[in-house]
Amino acid sequence: MISAEILLSTEKDALPALSKALSPEDLSQLVDWLNEKDDKLRYASLLTLQSRSKDSDDLYKYWDVFVSKLKSDNSYQRSIGLMMIAANVRWDKGSLFESVFDDYCALLRDEKPITVRQCIQSFEDIVPYKSLLCAKIAEILMNIDILGAKETMRKLFLTDIINILLLIRKQEKSDEIEKYISDAILGGVLDSKTKKVISAALLS
Repeated sequence: MISAEILLSTEKDALPALSKALSPEDLSQLVDWLNEKDDKLRYASLLTLQSRSKDSDDLYKYWDVFVSKLKSDNSYQRSIGLMMIAANVRWDKGSLFESVFDDYCALLRDEKPITVRQCIQSFEDIVPYKSLLCAKIAEILMNIDILGAKETMRKLFLTDIINILLLIRKQEKSDEIEKYISDAILGGVLDSKTKKVISAALLS
């Protein structure tokens, strides 16, 4: 059985290897530790479970546990919920994600900017496995009020959104996506370096 001492003594880059050797009992313990108040233990558990989710569907059975976190009063728990859902969408044969899509996207309006960013970024793990939702995801992201966010967050939000739109664009292009990205390149929110990176990505 895994112990907190073993988990916390494992270097971050060694967690993927550790995740592959976990037993069902270990996984249950790590899911429980997602509720820990100890930041280090909670974060190490999250990273390990995210890594395990890339290789195995044995955390998909905890889907309802992760969904329940989306409406938690604790922003850390909301973030954990959305990230674990995103990590397990690849195993979602029952289309459970579609049933929680609205609650999931509600976190794009979360009071905590970091949770909003994590929600936007999480679509990187979702888009490849939910092609039928791509147009809807793009529309929702493009409707985020960038200028309504704190000035320090505007560039970060916009860059995150464009990265997801570029990913969606590989599956299906649309005039709306092209215009959104073009307007962002011409606008004043992004810096010149970021604009060059985006322009190059459009040509790849």
